[in-house]
Amino acid sequence: MARILIAEHERAVADLMAANLCLAGHSCDQAYTGAQTLQKLADRPYDLLLLDARVPDGARSVADRLPDDLPLLCLTDRNRADGCGFGADACLTKPFEVVDLLTKVDRVLRRTGKAGGEFIFHDLRVDLGGRRVRRAGQEVALTPQEYALLETLVVHRNLALSRDKLLEIAWGYDYQGETRTVDVHIQRLRRKLGLQKAIQTVYKIGYRLNTLEPSAPDRAV
Repeated sequence: MARILIAEHERAVADLMAANLCLAGHSCDQAYTGAQTLQKLADRPYDLLLLDARVPDGARSVADRLPDDLPLLCLTDRNRADGCGFGADACLTKPFEVVDLLTKVDRVLRRTGKAGGEFIFHDLRVDLGGRRVRRAGQEVALTPQEYALLETLVVHRNLALSRDKLLEIAWGYDYQGETRTVDVHIQRLRRKLGLQKAIQTVYKIGYRLNTLEPSAPDRAV
């Protein structure tokens, strides 16, 4: 997955973002000022910068000095468009839900060519770049919709997702069908991939791909 730098002046917010991004398979570093951000960028390469528009020392001065190939996701306050004014690839308005953060990060990484890699869980291997799935070394044939659902669970792993949120992400915003179609596709994925225990039903919420041992806390979105 991706190496992400979080430049956020509120440490509690930065810690929360880092914790959830790491659960989703990313690695994260944190900076709390513009100067710290530029120093960390000079010290090592990153795949994505999450930049708070109100970071001390000035977010614009940071954005103006970024490498050309570094994607920028700006965190901006409600009813403000600070980040989109200085070349951000995307903006995310505070306050936001964890699932929206993970979805936005995934979309920016894909759009800028920084996504890819493999998700490996027991005997399952998902090639996120090639959209291929193998179980115990054998390729598994998934329909496009089954793969889209699996990919959504992988990107948001260890997070409880409602059926409506799964429909929104994996089926698209304009999907008009019933939420029962999620249950049907979940059963197919469990059977084809041997994920009967890992794809958990979260009571009154939806589903979660649990990659932690032995279980993950319920974090509904």
